Amino acid sequence: MRILFYLVAGYLLLAGFVWLIQRKMLYFPDPAPPISTVHRGNGLHLEPWPGKGADFRGYTGNLLPENSPARGTVVVFHGNAGAASDRIYYPLALETRGYRVVLAEYPGYGGRSGELSEDALIRDGRETARRALAEFGEPLLIWGESLGAAVAAGVAADRTLPVAGVVLITPWDSLVNLAQRRYWYLPVDWLLRDRYESRLYLDAYHGPVAVLAAEQDEIIPSRHSQHLYDALHEPKRYWVFQRAGHNSWPVDPQAAWWDEVLKWFEAEEQPFSRQRTEEATMAQEP
Repeated sequence: MRILFYLVAGYLLLAGFVWLIQRKMLYFPDPAPPISTVHRGNGLHLEPWPGKGADFRGYTGNLLPENSPARGTVVVFHGNAGAASDRIYYPLALETRGYRVVLAEYPGYGGRSGELSEDALIRDGRETARRALAEFGEPLLIWGESLGAAVAAGVAADRTLPVAGVVLITPWDSLVNLAQRRYWYLPVDWLLRDRYESRLYLDAYHGPVAVLAAEQDEIIPSRHSQHLYDALHEPKRYWVFQRAGHNSWPVDPQAAWWDEVLKWFEAEEQPFSRQRTEEATMAQEP
């Protein structure tokens, strides 16, 4: 009985310790302050957006073709480690293809103040999307990578935002499902405070969704991306990066998949936009 008591007590202490430190296990922010101007290769300059200091929310680039209107606004929510300024492959790939890019920074990351929590990140992400839409206009494309895919799903679930499309790279279906497989010996469903139920978030969204999974993803096994995709409404499309891991998927801005995703999105976005306009018109009629 004494041995059983110690075993149960030790298990409860372990569960309590995990409950207390779970956000330190989940979030890995780079606390370095934002850089006034980030100079990168290929002529890319990242500028703080929409301004410096307390107003800072991320970065925009300078690679949009001159004398040509942007084809849309892409708000990018980055993966867990590092900061928004690390994701230079997005403006290199998307701005050269005619899309305005906003690299959104999270509260608690990249020098921004704020709480590290699901509610804080998604609420802030929705406000960032609203500001980007107000400044740069439609169509609005929400793009997320890893943790950012879960934030993107939460942003897209806001019915007041006219989200024209969502792109998710190495997403999970539910953080509960992902964590339970890894920590099988713990009652994760009871312990987890930030649950990031991407599948439930996207059940409220009926626009185009592209899901891109890494075949050999060691952090978020591709079956979780597949489960999310299976639950999505049409229109949807699934890509798999063959022989790629969580941190080795092809970020090369010249890779063909960028064009494939954008071409698919543009084909699906127009009928979706017409449908959304018709629904809004009907809702205003007496």
